[in-house]
Amino acid sequence: MPGPKLDPKTTAQWARVRGFLRSEVGDASYRSWLKPVTLVEVNDGFVKVAVPTRFMRDWVVSHYGDRIRELWQQENTDIENIEILVQTPTTRALKRPADVNLFVQGGGAKAPLQKEIGKTRSEISAPIDPRFNFNNFVVGKPNELAHAAARRVADSDSAPFNPLFLYGGVGLGKTHLMHAIANHTLQKFPDRRVVYLSAEKFMFYFIRALRFKDTVTFKEHFRSVDLLMIDDVQFINGKEATQEEFFHTFNDLVDNNRQVVISADKSPLDLEGMEERLRSRLGWGLVADIHATSFELRLGILEVKIERLGLEIPIKVKEFLAHRITSNVRELEGALNRVVAHAELVGREITLETCQEVLHDILRANDRRVTIEEIQKRVSEHFNIRVADMHSARRARAVARPRQVAMYLSKQLTSRSLPEIGRKFGGRDHTTVMHAVKKVEELRHIDSAFCEDVDLLRRMLEG
Repeated sequence: MPGPKLDPKTTAQWARVRGFLRSEVGDASYRSWLKPVTLVEVNDGFVKVAVPTRFMRDWVVSHYGDRIRELWQQENTDIENIEILVQTPTTRALKRPADVNLFVQGGGAKAPLQKEIGKTRSEISAPIDPRFNFNNFVVGKPNELAHAAARRVADSDSAPFNPLFLYGGVGLGKTHLMHAIANHTLQKFPDRRVVYLSAEKFMFYFIRALRFKDTVTFKEHFRSVDLLMIDDVQFINGKEATQEEFFHTFNDLVDNNRQVVISADKSPLDLEGMEERLRSRLGWGLVADIHATSFELRLGILEVKIERLGLEIPIKVKEFLAHRITSNVRELEGALNRVVAHAELVGREITLETCQEVLHDILRANDRRVTIEEIQKRVSEHFNIRVADMHSARRARAVARPRQVAMYLSKQLTSRSLPEIGRKFGGRDHTTVMHAVKKVEELRHIDSAFCEDVDLLRRMLEG
């Protein structure tokens, strides 16, 4: 509440402080972090300002607190200290009526949403697949951190990591873990309200709420859950309005100690087209990378799958599949299903020979997969430099440009993340790889000869 000291002189001083901050940090950061700051009171050398959430308070204190005090002292030498409070406006207070469970699974009886949205609760949250649980998730070194974190979230009374951010390539187990968290949570805490949906669905419901001018209902439903799980968050890249709403929904849940679980194909820092404040917030809790599968993990997955099917398959066949199908778990299980179906339908025994015959297209595709080492070797030969230069600190253009091309092709032709690619190029930072990719894309548009070189290298590597 404004105090009695907010006279016109004080208000003018605060306006000048805000003006200086805006000119120093830029419009984007100002709108995200400093525009919501409101002046509460100036009294006896102390200034009190307020922000709407705890997260915003922590960010403003750590990033702008000292500068705000310095600017105030320039305006008024009597100022000694700044206190930043959390003061939630009454307009943001969430109502908790009995029918606030409408978007969720668990937590009470079903009730229809308002007619404008026209969806029932079970239709809003995607179905939770009972087949995906912790008991049938095969754990190995590539996924042990993600698995342990998911178990902790599902078992905890409160939010141990907020958010839990799972990332990795296609078919490595992110969705399995998210369904396992939901299944375990609903089993252990039946009254908890759980929502699981894709980022695209979240965007769809938000746009629908805007269309029917019913964003208040949308906010109440999504901000009243106990566990919100958003799959494939990379799909809201570049969607500014959706990101804005997701950011505020996210903050509201975290501030109220509600658990949020996110999945994506990249780490928060590598999500291009995502606002900086949202990327920062997504990395605030625990970020768990699910790496590409190892041979041991693939073999373990096959063993579990085969046991579930009640089959007897020679160990040489299982080892062959685990060695040759390396892209992801989904493709590995699909290959096994194809082999089993062929054996049952044709009546032939499962052997190495039948595997090679039935899976010839998958095996050929896996054989064509390009490695970063192969890319470095081929690019070095093309530009007549040493492979060692790919890892060196040399910055001469004759070396730096081929290195950037190799980084670009590694991003285009492999499933490796930006940090993984950077490590293969002498331990460089992921931002260096991002810069290289953007630079090569720019040069391809303005230099036709350079574009032909890159396209030639790509065709040679893919062939």
